Amino acid sequence: MTWIGLLIALAGALGYALGAALQQYEAVAEGASLRLVRRPRWWIGGVIGFTGACLHAVALSLAPLVAVQPISVATLVFAVPLAAFLYGRRPYRAEILGSIAVAVGLLWLMMLVPEHNVPPRLGDGAAIGFIAVIGLITLVTQLMARRVHGPAKAALLSVGAGAVTASVSTFVRVVGGGLEGDLGRLAHWFTLAIPLLLVCAVVLLQRSYAVGYFGIAYAGVQVIDPITSVLAGAILLGEPLPTAPSTAIPALLAGALTIGGTITLGRLAPDHRPARTGNEPAPVPVSATSDAS
Repeated sequence: MTWIGLLIALAGALGYALGAALQQYEAVAEGASLRLVRRPRWWIGGVIGFTGACLHAVALSLAPLVAVQPISVATLVFAVPLAAFLYGRRPYRAEILGSIAVAVGLLWLMMLVPEHNVPPRLGDGAAIGFIAVIGLITLVTQLMARRVHGPAKAALLSVGAGAVTASVSTFVRVVGGGLEGDLGRLAHWFTLAIPLLLVCAVVLLQRSYAVGYFGIAYAGVQVIDPITSVLAGAILLGEPLPTAPSTAIPALLAGALTIGGTITLGRLAPDHRPARTGNEPAPVPVSATSDAS
């Protein structure tokens, strides 16, 4: 059953990556506006991404988290080449190396977090405070994003999207983990908060995609989401954080690897949807032509 779970997780990771790439392709063309709902490709990307997320949930029921999580983190490695393919080019070497660095660094950090099997409990006051903090983070990043352009704008918008996505994960963890076989516990405002927060996360994600820097936008969400979820689990749900001195150096190395990969992705030029005329060249990395493959 473990191998079946891993295969399902791989299919889910590919689906989530393809869905994100398709939606970003349309967001660059139309912007983060209601015009996206008239784009069949955007809807197809959303359905594929949602299916990938559902497959990931199924995989967790068949295989242990430590086996499924590496495949889930690898969505970044799948998503960047898929996005390049949609724009009719091969992925740059810097994209591949940056994606791998972020995925490996993030996975390393997640593996340092101790396991915690106690059912999660969250009070109403703490939940409202948590939403308020997430809202403040989102507001600040949105305002700061208005003052910058390029990869910095995409990164700031992805921070807000990742924070809201983490709030969805946190409430799903509280609702799902607190059921304990009693479906009556679904009758709580936490359950209603999940789809509302999910809609907000989708809107913010499209805004980060629309800037055109898919690598940095997708990586930003992939980094902020789990880190915020872990912090929320530790602060609100009493879940443990790594405290052993032996984890300090690995955590620093993993963090450096993640930051380095994110910076590498941020140095790439954006992709543009409009069709090229004549022999107009495709966008190339800002860093150097040698980064292209």
